[in-house]
Amino acid sequence: MKVTQTGIKDLLILEPKVFKDNRGYFFESFNKKNFDDLNINSDFIQDNQSFSSYGTIRGIHLQKGEYSQSKLVRVLQGEVLDVAVDLRPGSLTFGHHFSIILNDKLQNQLYVPRGFGHGFSVLSETAIFSYKCDNFYNKESEDGIIFNDSDLNIDWKIPEERALISEKDHQLGSLQQFKLKSL
Repeated sequence: MKVTQTGIKDLLILEPKVFKDNRGYFFESFNKKNFDDLNINSDFIQDNQSFSSYGTIRGIHLQKGEYSQSKLVRVLQGEVLDVAVDLRPGSLTFGHHFSIILNDKLQNQLYVPRGFGHGFSVLSETAIFSYKCDNFYNKESEDGIIFNDSDLNIDWKIPEERALISEKDHQLGSLQQFKLKSL
């Protein structure tokens, strides 16, 4: 597995070794020993999957407090722009974001540590997105930042008129509001 640092502490790009032949391909999408070797102590306990169509933007979501989650995210089918935002109090890169194209051709993955907001936009006709979590979902602990926050200025690679946003995600606050709540 190839591991690449993103420039934001603990946020890692993972590229598994893919074995291809005339039948197709095989790769390990997760191996606990590899994570142990990287000193990543995430004990994944839940797998989630979503199906979305072009233009869907999901996020920016996170779980706070004792229900904070780290995630290992990947695309099973299609292509997405995956975005992680550092929301860890006291972090030197608080409010910085990182984005990467994840797709079923590269089979690349992103490890998103606890304390990060996360979201993605669907760039292909449809996409199946999968992620492992190291903590259970808790509704009272969910929070987030609106996808079009002017301070973050994320280019989701989707024209505004084609963006599909849930009502819940339209209600999320700004990065500045998040900062105030976190003080």
